[in-house]
Amino acid sequence: MSTTVLNTGSEGKTWGGGNKPLNASYGKMMMWFFIVSDALTFSGFLAAYGFSRFKFIDSWPIADEVFTHVPFLHGQELPMIYVAFMTFILIMSSVTMVLAVDAGHHLNKAKVTFYMFLTIIGGLIFVGSQAWEWATFIKGDYGAIQTKGGNILQFVNTEGERVALKDFAIAQDKERVAHTKQSGLWFVEEGTLPTFTLNEVIQGFESHDNVLVRTQKLTTEGEKTILSRTESLQMLKANGKAVVEGANLHVNEYGSPLFADFFFFITGFHGFHVFSGVVINIIIFFNVILGTYEKRKSYEMVEKVGLYWHFVDLVWVFVFTFFYLV
Repeated sequence: MSTTVLNTGSEGKTWGGGNKPLNASYGKMMMWFFIVSDALTFSGFLAAYGFSRFKFIDSWPIADEVFTHVPFLHGQELPMIYVAFMTFILIMSSVTMVLAVDAGHHLNKAKVTFYMFLTIIGGLIFVGSQAWEWATFIKGDYGAIQTKGGNILQFVNTEGERVALKDFAIAQDKERVAHTKQSGLWFVEEGTLPTFTLNEVIQGFESHDNVLVRTQKLTTEGEKTILSRTESLQMLKANGKAVVEGANLHVNEYGSPLFADFFFFITGFHGFHVFSGVVINIIIFFNVILGTYEKRKSYEMVEKVGLYWHFVDLVWVFVFTFFYLV
């Protein structure tokens, strides 16, 4: 019995079973699969953020009042300036990555090395800037009072400008000890004690006639509601619960704690992607210097990591839009 062997013409190719799908190598196709799956993950996170914001649309923090800080320019209100700088740096790093990939197509080792180095520097600046922004967000700037219902009461002067607790609260000279599981209820433990107690804030408020309370409730004009002097004092005494300084996963001086939860989770998840991309870029960068891809006569690894880097940049455009612009 004779055996007939059929040659498909695909023997020896990377895929082995037929022509290259979409004319892409196995490595590039797998990178695209990862990018698509990761894009779905980010889409789910941003969709959850959108639904939550829509649910609390009348009390959501105003981004222009939250992200106002710039390094080395303390005390100045510069909304979105530093975030715009971070975005510009990340987009420019995507441009340098394109130039590195193009240089790789021309087997120009020197240019690939140069543009990969610029891409790494841009990524490090972005990650460092995001870490600084996190630290500033966690530390806070003004402080607020949390009500028994979980809402936030902020303080402004008669002109509507924010006032910090330290500007009017009256500190009392007495020792304050944080509650721990060993010194109280076995299932309760306090975090870091705030600078002032609720009573100290109320006493300071009573002695400063030019200070008013601003709730997180938004008016029809999109601005937070400012109470009268009488309403402010009544709200503090009747509903004041605790002093809040900065933001974490439990409380948030800027408004809804849910905003801080999403901020830490989504920007942290994206920051982890950028950091991972920087690490991978560094590995590829040293391989370029060692001439690994020059010997292969192919810089496809640079192109594959470039796909990942462009994806990270594109995701930030959506994160930037959702958190900072809308």
